[in-house]
Amino acid sequence: MPAATPVVEMRDVTVTFPGVRALDGVDFRMFPGEVHSLMGENGAGKSTLVKALTGALRPDSGSIAVDGRPLEQASPRKSQALGVSTVYQDTNLLPTLSVTENIMLGRESRWGPFIDRSATQARARALLKELALDIDPAAELGELPFALQQLVAVARAIGIDAKVLVLDEPTASLDGDEVADLFRVIRHLKRRGTAILFVSHFLDQVYEIADRLTVLRDGALVGEYRTDDILRIELVHKMIGPQYAAIEDVAPVDFSQQFAGDSGPVVEAVGLGRRGRVAPFDFVAREGEVVGIAGLLGSGRTEVARLLSAVDRPDTGRLRVSGAGRRVRTPRTALRHRIVYASENRQNEGIIESFSVRDNILIALQADRGWYRPISRRRQEELATSYIQALNIRPADPDAVVRDLSGGNQQKVLLARWLAIAPRLLILDEPTRGIDIGTKAEVQRLVNDLAANGMAVVFISAELDEVLRLSTRIVVMRDREMMADIANDGASSGKVLTMIAGGGAP
Repeated sequence: MPAATPVVEMRDVTVTFPGVRALDGVDFRMFPGEVHSLMGENGAGKSTLVKALTGALRPDSGSIAVDGRPLEQASPRKSQALGVSTVYQDTNLLPTLSVTENIMLGRESRWGPFIDRSATQARARALLKELALDIDPAAELGELPFALQQLVAVARAIGIDAKVLVLDEPTASLDGDEVADLFRVIRHLKRRGTAILFVSHFLDQVYEIADRLTVLRDGALVGEYRTDDILRIELVHKMIGPQYAAIEDVAPVDFSQQFAGDSGPVVEAVGLGRRGRVAPFDFVAREGEVVGIAGLLGSGRTEVARLLSAVDRPDTGRLRVSGAGRRVRTPRTALRHRIVYASENRQNEGIIESFSVRDNILIALQADRGWYRPISRRRQEELATSYIQALNIRPADPDAVVRDLSGGNQQKVLLARWLAIAPRLLILDEPTRGIDIGTKAEVQRLVNDLAANGMAVVFISAELDEVLRLSTRIVVMRDREMMADIANDGASSGKVLTMIAGGGAP
């Protein structure tokens, strides 16, 4: 049971960015000797709350206190002085320095103006021993496996006598044995009275290690719960919102009259996987079907898409194109076989903001043809104009600079680029995220039309109603594993949610 006095107390905290209220009057508390998990989907406000607690940003209103002392004029240094320490996913350590130097950097033992290396190493060794870590303090950090580097980061964090330890996605790159080692350390810190904020997308891990949960959605507090008191299916409902209860009876699109059953496979994956990213899986995409991929953020949806498009190189398995008789190993080979991937990160991995609409649309087609076969200016105008009209891109100006377009129109430009090369398999990762309702409907209609004309589409969305409405089949991901591949023959949201949650009754 939590102690009577919280070690962290955030009251009515509000944080706004231009056009967005990232946190809206949120209350949050942590108690000594507990593991507390912060839950919510993309955009829920988790990262903003962590930044406010660690002093990385200053709230517009509200109060934050650590061990009864207010965090005023927030800064990371002041937050750390109050006893809040953070271990980020990328550790932020110095790989060319020793383990001791990383643990004790800025807190070395001194003999006059000089660093007492022997005493400093002894202090580092004591911290490692307290955590039962068999790590040589003289070893160069970069020579250690990543999991041990992360534990060194934990040792550094508790070296400042932390009252609160924030672990931000600490298991994202760890395998099962490495997670077990980290959890052993977390339990030790819990016994000594440290409050631990465990931020993770992995439900199984949250239910294994967390004592309590706080759920955020759209910047607002949904509730605070004891982990033992809330079923996984309830938690998923609270994370993604009550609106999904209203789509229980959504009728999936009926593709039974087109390219059904005996339609040919476009790509086949057998045992495809990547260590630390997604477990090996089998997958087939057929002509004229939309395969929806459902799962929470961090479940492995994007990792599957990147392997199917050969953007990432697998550690296991193979990916073959039907009829080609050859494995697909590189994005260039995938493009040659008309397999294209529209990334969820359209700003960094999609559009080229400084290019015109015309150039963004035609760049993939020109690359496929080769730069020694340039597309004529006349043909460029014809193609760009036709896709601008077909997708209703606004403004309807091929020379408009893409950075000046709305998010929805930028998404249409990206779709036009891939449609210009006539793909056999189109992989769409969150194609409707961050765009207005009207544009979202246009994109959904386009997906239906493409499938009706024989294209295979993989459609990834965090919005379950989209997946149910558009898909002929639904692949369910959880904790980086493909849990099910089911026909969308009336599958209810409750059925899919139960698979996503992985425990408890609907």
